Amino acid sequence: MSLSRRRFLTISAACVAAPVLADAAPARWQGMAMGAEAEITLYGPGAPVALTEAVARLRGVERCFSLYDPGSELSVLNREGLLVPSEDFHALMAQADAIHRATGGAFDPSVQPLWRALAMGGDVRAARDAIGWDRVALGARIVLAPGQALTFNGIAQGFATDIVADLLAARGFGRALVNIGEFRALGGPWRLGLSDPGEGYLGTRTLEGGAIATSSPGALMLGEEGHILDPRGQGAARWSTVSVEAQSATVADGMSTAGCLMSAEEIARAAGALPGIRRVTLVDREGDLRVVEV
Repeated sequence: MSLSRRRFLTISAACVAAPVLADAAPARWQGMAMGAEAEITLYGPGAPVALTEAVARLRGVERCFSLYDPGSELSVLNREGLLVPSEDFHALMAQADAIHRATGGAFDPSVQPLWRALAMGGDVRAARDAIGWDRVALGARIVLAPGQALTFNGIAQGFATDIVADLLAARGFGRALVNIGEFRALGGPWRLGLSDPGEGYLGTRTLEGGAIATSSPGALMLGEEGHILDPRGQGAARWSTVSVEAQSATVADGMSTAGCLMSAEEIARAAGALPGIRRVTLVDREGDLRVVEV
């Protein structure tokens, strides 16, 4: 299993360009990043040079959070139980902590031992006992409790998307679509198609600034369970698909992960407690769609 959580949000139409850019062709980069197909579409003078810089920055983020690179910061932390984090790692830990608190523990990166036990036939009970974000010591040094390991699969792609989008904005670009497993737009409008693994195409969302992230637990199964696991031990995912629109791709990513495990009422409360969430689209197991406006 790669870092990708098998996103089901795909571009359904090209950017609806503003008149001044109607005849301008964008610069585009496509490749693999964070374990998934990625793409950056950028309009404006100097775009090819900016794309090269953005991809280099993206590779640096990958080296922080990969579970499969033994030299990554995350791998070192999981192996040694101790890490003096980089600025990026510290920033993502702070975001993860805020989302954990807002979601009542539904978002919890310390679920990794359970994921590994289910995927590899390990001791599930011992793995569940190791879960507990409140036992992770945060600060200038990060310290894990015995038996713990972290995964940022439910948030790192959004974080990488924000890093790239923020870099492009800082370089003066006002029109871009960044897809590092989640989407964030500069300018727009951009039309994105929303799909569910069971129901197929559900319609479009228009993004003009801001971000959108989508999670579908049934896209990958671990035995009889979807790949988004409840760290609280409260059972299987409640929704077939959760799509979150927010100002930040990091927040949208973490909330879409946690939202799969929460009731609509819990989602509404959490969305109100987190910054910049605009709308949450829920698809239940019968294929019915529900929208939570914030």
